Formats: sequence, structure tokens, C-alpha cells
Amino acid sequence: MKRIVGILFLLFIIIYSSTIYYHVKKPLPIGMSVEGAIHQVEDIELLTDITYKNKQNKRVVQHEVFHTMLKDIQQAKKFIVVDMFLFNKDTNEDQVYPPLVEEFTKALIKKKTDNPSISIVLLTDKINTIYGSYPSEELNDLKQIGIKVIETNVKKLRDSNPLYSAFWRMFGQWGKTNGNGHLPNLLAKSEQKITVLSYLELLNVKANHRKLLITENAAIISSGNIHNASGYHSNIAFRVDGNIINDLLESEESAARLNEHLHLPRIPKQPETNTQIEIQLLTEGKIGKHVLEEISKTDSKDSIWIGILYLADRNVIDEIKAAAARRVHIYLLLDPNQNSFGNKKSGLPNIPVVAELRKSKVSKNIHIKWYNTGKEQYHPKIMLIERETADTIISGSANFTRRNLYDFNLETDIKIIAKKETKVAIETKSYFQRLWTNDGAEYTRDVDTQSKLPFFRYIVYRLQRVLWFTTY
Repeated sequence: MKRIVGILFLLFIIIYSSTIYYHVKKPLPIGMSVEGAIHQVEDIELLTDITYKNKQNKRVVQHEVFHTMLKDIQQAKKFIVVDMFLFNKDTNEDQVYPPLVEEFTKALIKKKTDNPSISIVLLTDKINTIYGSYPSEELNDLKQIGIKVIETNVKKLRDSNPLYSAFWRMFGQWGKTNGNGHLPNLLAKSEQKITVLSYLELLNVKANHRKLLITENAAIISSGNIHNASGYHSNIAFRVDGNIINDLLESEESAARLNEHLHLPRIPKQPETNTQIEIQLLTEGKIGKHVLEEISKTDSKDSIWIGILYLADRNVIDEIKAAAARRVHIYLLLDPNQNSFGNKKSGLPNIPVVAELRKSKVSKNIHIKWYNTGKEQYHPKIMLIERETADTIISGSANFTRRNLYDFNLETDIKIIAKKETKVAIETKSYFQRLWTNDGAEYTRDVDTQSKLPFFRYIVYRLQRVLWFTTY
């Protein structure tokens, strides 16, 4: 009997280990991890959503990204493609947020009603129905008017939480969720109950994390979600036009193909002349590749500016230290990770990362500030590298984490190389300087008061890095 048990246990270990290995290393679906063609463009528009405390100690909220998206929806005539990770109005009952989802949904429905022939497609993540625990009123309204809604099938992606996901793939993925949950909703306590199967799927911690809008006129690549509880977050986006629109549409077609074959329209190819701005689409692992390459190419004449929600990837942190050792001045503007949709957070991962960087031998060249957040997050994902003649910008949906940079989540960024005299280069540097120097408001604060971390949380942080069991 013991021998049979031993054989069965050995067989389980072999299957379990093989499942882990395969789903971490398996081939990516076609069209993932894209390094697009380099396009020449005349101009790129920087858009910002900023929440800050003014000199009168009052919170001010500016929604340039969101309102530009609404304007582009109004001006579209042929097609609209939206890919948005969070698209829901779920909140705790004691919290009040801007009705972003309701406004955005009404704008799409009005456009489809006024122009029935227009093609509108919305890709999103299953998190918005908590993996089938309850329906989304907004998604159902969009479907009823004839708008194509796709909840992305992320099972086909690699596993970012492999020790758990192997168990789930072996025993849990075969269950079907049909609502009627009985467990409390930890993501929004006043919303409907969650099923056990939904929580089991949620623990895989994988997502279509993209955030963008495309029409025949322009595309907006953003760090922000159309999500009520994100309504006060600070975010950043770039509005682009030209042939890169077709690259984005092809990438979105590949994401849709995870569920079904779908053909998205294209715009006519436009002539490109040598200009002062180059732009390139990067998705999934190619974002990480270019982030690391660009940091590694810096020297003492360059400066690096990073504004981001999560800085956790070891490769990026090591490259930052190496650049600082080359006497590159690095400016990190980070969220303190104290708040998430009105709920308190532990300060992971940024507080221990900041503590590590400040203790490093090259800390004199690494300058760090917290964004002065209230109940919102500093949510951008942007890197600016200042060089002598041209600046490099990488921005979009990807945080600097293993999950976001190495072919686990679906992510969309753009890479911009712009001569220093161009509008986009000037405005991007001005954005960072405005926040860093607190020009006109109290945007940022020093790290000293928040750089300490209780020992237990530090141990949790280290274990999360080893086991991969984390949301960052």
C-alpha cells in the first residue's frame, strides 16, 4: 500500500512540475509580444489626468485623458476599438467616485445609435464580472445596442502565479461559474457576492491589462482605466495618429483571437517623411526588453525620469543601480502604495524597493519622491530618458514588474524617440519638472517619512518575490 501511495505521489509531482514548467514557458499565442515597425510622425499629444492638493489645501481633479477619449468617440465615423482592463462601477457603499463608466457607456451607445453602421468593439478583462460571479449592467447595455464585447480569454497566456496555477489547471479550471455566489466581495464590499470558483480563478492573477482607445483618426495609449473607483487616480496617455494605428489594430485583433476570430478594420496607409519623432508599438515582453536596453545604454550625460505605480522588477532595479554607478542621475516619482480604491495597502512593493535603493552605494545619484496621494493612486507608467539630442519615452499600461514586463499579462506601450525641441519632448520633461518641484501645488513629498517597513511586511515582500504569489 505504501508503495502505491509513493508511486501516486511521485506521479503527482511529475505532472504538477510539468504543468508549472509548460505554462510558464509555453509558446505565446500568435500576435503577442510585438515589437512594431518604427514610424515617422509629425506630432504626438501628451495627455494627463492629475489629482493634487492646491495651495489652499484642497484636492483638485483634472481629467484630460478621459475627456479626450470622449471627444474622439464623438468624432469617430468608421470604427472605435477600446481595450480596457477595468471597466466597472463597483465601489464600497461609503465611497463616492466620478461616474466614468456610466459616461463612457452612454457615449458609446449614443455613437452606435446615431451611426448604426459604425463598428465598435470593446475588449476587457473578466475581472469586471469577477469571473462570472455576476453580470455587468454596462457590458450588457453595450451588447444589446450591437456593440461587440469580448471578455478576454487569458487562460491561453503564460502563468504568472505558477505554483498556484498548476493546481488550478489540474483541478479547478473545469468548473463553470453561473453566478449565485455566497462569499463576500473583497474587491467591492457593497457589491454582489462572489462564487468559490470565481475566487479560485482570480488567484491566478493574470489579466488583459491594456488601456487604449483607437478610432480611424487617432489612438490613445493610456495608463488609466475607465473605472469609477479609479476616477481620482493620476494617469498619463499619449494620443498618436498615422500608420501606427494599423499596428495597434493588428495587436488588438490578436488579443480578440484568444476568444474568437475577429477582423478589425484598417486605415489607408499614409506616407511617412523623415521627421523629428519616431514611434513604435511595444507589447508584453518587448516592453521589458526595451526598458532594460534603454536604461543600459545611458551614460553620465543622460538623465532618467520614471513615474510609476509599481517599481518591483529585479532586472529594472539592477539596471537603475548600474546606471547610477555610471553617474547617470535618476529621478523616481512613485506611488507610496498606501491606498487602492479607497482601501488601505501595505506599502508593497515600493516602500522596500525605495529603502533598498536609498541604502545602495550609488544612492547619491538616485533621487526619489512620493506622489502626494490622498485616497487615489499615482497610476502612470512612464519612463523618460533625456539624452543630448533626442529623448526616449516609453509609456502605456505596463508597470515595472515581472507580471507586466515578461509575457504574462497583455500590455500595450509605445516607445517614442523625439528630438529635444519637439513639443512632446518638451511637454513630457515639463510634466516631470512640474510635479518634482511642486510648481503651483503640493504634488510630491520627500521619502523620509515613509521609507521604513515593518519587519513582517519585509519578509512578506521577499517571499512574494520568490514564490511569485503577488499582484505585482
